[in-house]
Amino acid sequence: MIDLHCHLLPGIDDGPETLELALQLARHAVASGIRVSTVTPHMHAGRYENRATSIRRAAAEFQAVLDREGIGLRIRVAAEVRLDHEVLSWIAEGQVPFLGRWHDENVMLLELPHSHVPVGADKLVEWLLRQGIRPMIAHPERNKDIMRSVEKLLPFVRLGCLLQVTAGAVAGSFGDGARIRAEDLLGKGWVTVLASDAHNMESRPPELEPGRSAAAAIVGEAESWNLVRHRPAEILEVNA
Repeated sequence: MIDLHCHLLPGIDDGPETLELALQLARHAVASGIRVSTVTPHMHAGRYENRATSIRRAAAEFQAVLDREGIGLRIRVAAEVRLDHEVLSWIAEGQVPFLGRWHDENVMLLELPHSHVPVGADKLVEWLLRQGIRPMIAHPERNKDIMRSVEKLLPFVRLGCLLQVTAGAVAGSFGDGARIRAEDLLGKGWVTVLASDAHNMESRPPELEPGRSAAAAIVGEAESWNLVRHRPAEILEVNA
């Protein structure tokens, strides 16, 4: 399986604080059937000042340690970009590492605030689309506004945003509200990929299979594998 959204790099955001903890996550990912992990450190103005250059450097160092330790996980690089006006300058400076490509456009993992959908967020999405950048909305099922009403997500769906739902949410690890909304989005056929959004071993481990299995009951076995293998491979342009 391929995980398009996880926080495995040590000491760079709210993921593992140490290399030892990061290696525990990597070993667990492999044991859980994940062979490629796209690390997506937060880019959040005023909180996590990561940029493409620093993220790529940290990922290369981590891959070297994985190889030395004999951990069979391939690392790809992107970022989870918080919706903010700073995004415009980050794009202009070439400092946003993209997830991959989708129909000849760059794919950017875009995070909304957890509490609400900001007024004007659709305008930023329209700007990104004009730059040839296709936003993938990170974990919409966990946004409070969207949990209350799926209508809040409709402008983004209509604009053509991709959607990344958390595998753990489908499996019930984030509570009934997130699970119900995740099931609803799967039932509507709006979900592009499932990803772990892994941060730690305690509450947010790097696992896809529990969510894939739960999703299969809604979308069928074939589509469940599209969500964790074939579609992520298409975005990364690697073999499934």
